[in-house]
Amino acid sequence: MVDSAGRQALPLALHTPLLDLLGCEVPVMNAGMGGVARHELAAAVGNAGGFACLGMVREPVERIVDEVTAMRALCDRPFAVNLIPSATRADLLQRQVDTCLQLDVPAITLFWEVDQDLVRELKRHSLLVLHQVGSRLDAQQALRAGVDVLIAQGVEAGGHVRGSVGTMALVPELAAMSPVPVVASGGIASGAGLVAALALGAQGVSCGSLFLATHEANAHPLHQRRLCEARADDTLHTYRFYRNWPVAAATRVLPNSVTRGDHDHLRSLREPTVIGTQDDLPVHLFSTDSPLRDASGSVTSMALYAGQSCGQIDTVLDVEARMRTLLSEAASVLAALRRDDSGQHLQDGAEPPASTRERPMPRETLVAALRELLAAERAGARTAAACHKDAYGHAQREQLRQLHEQEVRSCRALLRCLASLDAEPGQAVGDFYQKVMALNTLQERMQLIDKGQQWVRRRVEKLLAQALDDVLRQELELVLRYHGGAQGTSG
Repeated sequence: MVDSAGRQALPLALHTPLLDLLGCEVPVMNAGMGGVARHELAAAVGNAGGFACLGMVREPVERIVDEVTAMRALCDRPFAVNLIPSATRADLLQRQVDTCLQLDVPAITLFWEVDQDLVRELKRHSLLVLHQVGSRLDAQQALRAGVDVLIAQGVEAGGHVRGSVGTMALVPELAAMSPVPVVASGGIASGAGLVAALALGAQGVSCGSLFLATHEANAHPLHQRRLCEARADDTLHTYRFYRNWPVAAATRVLPNSVTRGDHDHLRSLREPTVIGTQDDLPVHLFSTDSPLRDASGSVTSMALYAGQSCGQIDTVLDVEARMRTLLSEAASVLAALRRDDSGQHLQDGAEPPASTRERPMPRETLVAALRELLAAERAGARTAAACHKDAYGHAQREQLRQLHEQEVRSCRALLRCLASLDAEPGQAVGDFYQKVMALNTLQERMQLIDKGQQWVRRRVEKLLAQALDDVLRQELELVLRYHGGAQGTSG
């Protein structure tokens, strides 16, 4: 299916509440691969509708500034910066965080041990915080700290691996106990994998190997070629790459001279052995740095990260083509699963048999009204997030933070309304954002935002005056409450 703009339309089953929280269109994000996920890859993921993540692990603040600036020049979508506190000197980490705050980075992704103080600091500044975890214990700690999204990393994942449980076992366990969205990571590189993750309770997926094998990735061609040639059982779970990582940590890599033990006799040397250069810096033997596009020297002896999803990847593509293929595969899987009682396929968004649903209000009229409200609420969420950075004083920033959260919740309720009607939500975003941001002062913007809230209340009250079923009435009453409307309108 395609939308009115000629783009591939997202099947209803793939439109999760996570999309409205993150401000993206597709429930797919790229892993924040250090060195590999720089602005070219991140911008391409964002422009393809996914949620972009810049891999800035241990990077100097000057690079963070340059990468965020370059990212914004190529893509105007929300994005995250990936940091790993446990692998970063405390002084550098604080400078990285301060820089991200100064740059008004909208989201931060964290990994490894849960630094609850850091999470709380980021939340005090109203950033979205995503935390990748590998166990239920880590998830509980992250939730106590106040994260907005959990990324459940299974042991199949490439690069540094936190836990010991498979993705398809970890995801449903965390989804069942988490009040925030869960994203699946590890072993996913196909539309079928995306659908499977959502079926187990995830609201999206995070992919590393899939995006490492793209033209926009800052990965060395040899690394990409080896990954495309590999199969799932070629990867190794090893502790042999340890230099510049402060704690013993497992990684999943492709075999090479290091994993064979060819250089073990050099481990005891006081001075590290230089095997190459990249980013104008030396690369040492046993380093956790993977070979980047400009790497030279013994590239084959560097850490060639690869997840077990490598068996599903056989060629290097550009990100747009990669995402298009992934969504096409997912749509095909969903179409095969959607059958009516006679065994015939029901296309996504098709009208179920009349005997299964009879609504007093014409379906087409109701769907159109709900889509109009959803487009307005998406614009409202974007507007609140944009105005937040211009707010002065804690009270006003908190007011806008709460407004953004209410708009996101309202979007979720409207999505549930459309889902109950088996209707596609569409990708439209209202023009309210442009109208508000065209105003010069924050006071003027707040006044127009208030008028927008009143417009939504009137529209919802008008719908509630119609004959609706209990599901729609309940969800619309939620929307009304989010906008300060009267409660108990069902009579």
